[in-house]
Amino acid sequence: MILATGCQPPAERIRPDHTAPPGFFRNEVIGKSVQNRPIDCWTLGSGPDVTLIIATIHGDEPAGTPLVRRLASHLAQHPTLLAGRTLLIVPMANPDGHVAHRRVNARGIDLNRNYPASNYDSHGDHGHAPLSEPESRALHQLVESRRPARVLSFHQPIRSGSACIDFDGPAADLAAAMAAACDLPVKKLGGRPGSLGSYVGETLGRPIITVELPAESSHWDESTLWSRYGDMLLAAIRFSTAARSD
Repeated sequence: MILATGCQPPAERIRPDHTAPPGFFRNEVIGKSVQNRPIDCWTLGSGPDVTLIIATIHGDEPAGTPLVRRLASHLAQHPTLLAGRTLLIVPMANPDGHVAHRRVNARGIDLNRNYPASNYDSHGDHGHAPLSEPESRALHQLVESRRPARVLSFHQPIRSGSACIDFDGPAADLAAAMAAACDLPVKKLGGRPGSLGSYVGETLGRPIITVELPAESSHWDESTLWSRYGDMLLAAIRFSTAARSD
């Protein structure tokens, strides 16, 4: 069992704990961090309906990583859930920040403010230009090359009680379907400058969900995270673009 914090060497690469059917699971290194740590992307399934899930884009918001690890293991045990679908998982988008227990990457840049959204600005820790950071470029290339039908990104708010399901772009129905499967409410927070939500949702016009897990979820083990939010993830994977009415 992997805990969100403190129970694994911080530089260890995350691996799903499963035995997948032949050809079901593939791993690709899509880029390297500033400090040359690999950024992995797991591909599960092979259908035309593509979902991308990203965890730990902020290094001090790590609870999404063990949650998506359990998701990969669950799907390997139940591969029919991905019939007609492909799931892309980036389990650790900011490995340097995770090692340092910091929100930002090794150059002090907030990776969730470094995308070429129409509202990008170079203020503060946003980077001197969009995609100035290798971690951002890796995710950007993944989105551009694989063109996922929906994107989920996991975060954790600083304040307790602020957990929610936020969305950008045409994702209101998807957010509602996910909220119906867990205890998180839907809250439209608005696109932050240069965020992945602003880029995917507003600039590209595709559905993207930002899941704000409870602040305290960093201290929950993998089984607890899955029991609370596994159904939410499965609801997102099953969601059909044809079912959207917005």
